[in-house]
Amino acid sequence: MVYRCQKSALTYAQRVGFLTAAEVPPADLGQTACPLSFADIDINSEAYVNAAEKILDGKLSFFALENGPLGQPPVWNKDARTHVVSPMLFGKTLNYRNEELVGNIKYVWEPNRHLHLVTIAQAYFLTKEERFFLGLKRQLESWFEQCPYLRGPNWTSSLELGIRLINWSLVWQLIQATDKDLLSRSEHVAFRDRWLTSIYQHAHFIRGFFSRYSSANNHLIGEAAGLFVAATTWPHWEVTREWQETAKNILIQESLLQNFPDGVNCEQTTAYQQFVLDFLVLAGLMGRQNGVPFEEEYWLRIEAMLEFILAIMDSTGNLPMIGDADDGYVVHLSQERLFDPYKSLLATGSVLFKRSDFKDAAKEFDDKSKWLLGRGGEDSFLDMKPTTRLRRKDFTNGGYYVLGNDFGSPEEILIVADAGPLGYKSIAAHGHADALSFTLSLCGQEFLVDPGTYSYHTDEEWRNYFRGTSAHNTIRVDGVDQSVIAGNFMWITHARAKCTAFLTSDDKDQFDAEHDGYQRLPDPVLHQRRLILNKGKRSLTVIDTLRCKGCHFIEQFWHFAEDVSVTQERPLLKATKNGVMLGLKADQKFSQIQVVSGQTSPPLGWISRRFDIKSPATTVSFSAEIAGESSFKTEMFF
Repeated sequence: MVYRCQKSALTYAQRVGFLTAAEVPPADLGQTACPLSFADIDINSEAYVNAAEKILDGKLSFFALENGPLGQPPVWNKDARTHVVSPMLFGKTLNYRNEELVGNIKYVWEPNRHLHLVTIAQAYFLTKEERFFLGLKRQLESWFEQCPYLRGPNWTSSLELGIRLINWSLVWQLIQATDKDLLSRSEHVAFRDRWLTSIYQHAHFIRGFFSRYSSANNHLIGEAAGLFVAATTWPHWEVTREWQETAKNILIQESLLQNFPDGVNCEQTTAYQQFVLDFLVLAGLMGRQNGVPFEEEYWLRIEAMLEFILAIMDSTGNLPMIGDADDGYVVHLSQERLFDPYKSLLATGSVLFKRSDFKDAAKEFDDKSKWLLGRGGEDSFLDMKPTTRLRRKDFTNGGYYVLGNDFGSPEEILIVADAGPLGYKSIAAHGHADALSFTLSLCGQEFLVDPGTYSYHTDEEWRNYFRGTSAHNTIRVDGVDQSVIAGNFMWITHARAKCTAFLTSDDKDQFDAEHDGYQRLPDPVLHQRRLILNKGKRSLTVIDTLRCKGCHFIEQFWHFAEDVSVTQERPLLKATKNGVMLGLKADQKFSQIQVVSGQTSPPLGWISRRFDIKSPATTVSFSAEIAGESSFKTEMFF
């Protein structure tokens, strides 16, 4: 409360013109940084040139927009989907959650992160064609003009400024790597100086408004990464040394606080696992390149986070969509058609940590890894010899457990079971009510899935559905979620889950867990679940026990991937996909069965692979009235 009062006082002071960075000290350009090494990288320029030309034509694809009308020059304060233009009010007090005022803020912020400017800079680096630099210059000059310091939606969130600084750093480095004297030429000096002014103002903004306390999640890591990268890239002011040191200390501390020792991100979301990893890796690489190395514990935590990604990735690269996801990326360095951000992180990590198991999962050294690590990184990847290392299966801090067999082979069985916390800290902002849920991949193909996220700030009904219990492969009691929603990014009652036993052998894996989310009911209910994987028989037995005294209505949900065909052939349900079959036999004590796809009222039977896009998918629910303690056995064969 004291911290928020202090920030409110600072906001008021800046609103009336005090304690701002309106006047920026002269930049000492004699102080320079050591950029990442782009020389001699083997990149096919065609995809980058085509992408850059499309951007310069005023088109950009993001979220549900394909070739969205960005404009040339872009209208930076406009929601390209609803066409609402945000007012130029004082940014820190602008209500960006008001859709009538700003539209969908995600559609405003995304192009203003300037990931696409890096694409133009890459095209310039690869072709040396001046038209790309001039197009880049026009985009930035229009941004400076339309987004004046401290005004409008692009001066509201420190995270957005941090991501923008990281991408500006990459743009700056690519320009310097192409022509180190370009920005010193007379015709570009005014542009350079205006850019440096905005860079200083961005860094000053972040330094005064870090996300703290209940807001200290991935935002704080992103803000610190942005400040660190900025202070390292542009060491042109005396204060940058303090900025760099402060940001580095935050990154070290938060890398350990926000990611469990076993490598699971505390926000309990796979999408934010990769988001946070990008911040940590990019900052670490910039520090290493410029004589500001991060401590070993920092890098060990990054390695552990990559181990978790490896453990839950199936043989063809599918990853469960656990928790919130908003298609958020720190950078967009690859134009490869089949680029995968998780495989890319493993490719980069294989070189950083000399891990051939990471290389095996990544399979190829992607373009993003090439831009970050240069030709030397690619050579190290290609020369790496295979080594034997057992895949980790129990992540006791994060609460995830991996059951399966034949990992990495065409016969693979991969089950990821959840007995972890709802989310991070008191509000658990990005968590979903998914206690004791699990996903199932067979032969490298997704069968039982987590359906994703779909929306954030808008569409409240859909926001609540996708993060609610009925959107996960678990039990719902009396039609209410395991945890209690209090807002788009807040939970006021958290289900507490725990694994009570995890056994693994050559023949069998067993997972026992329970959660107390329904202990809040007038007649408390404890949900316990046992998974038994028989590897020889290729079967899974699911035993759900509801410990209670009174009468309750229970529903058991199974969510299938959108390309799985589900048919009823009593007493079995058969799910098939590309010649692979899953048979599911429900307990006879279930009185009703419902097979749903694309139901809107209430929502059921959907999947969201991308933010703001949803598709029908088959969901099967079994339901029953119970009176007192009851158990249900579900059997699966594959």
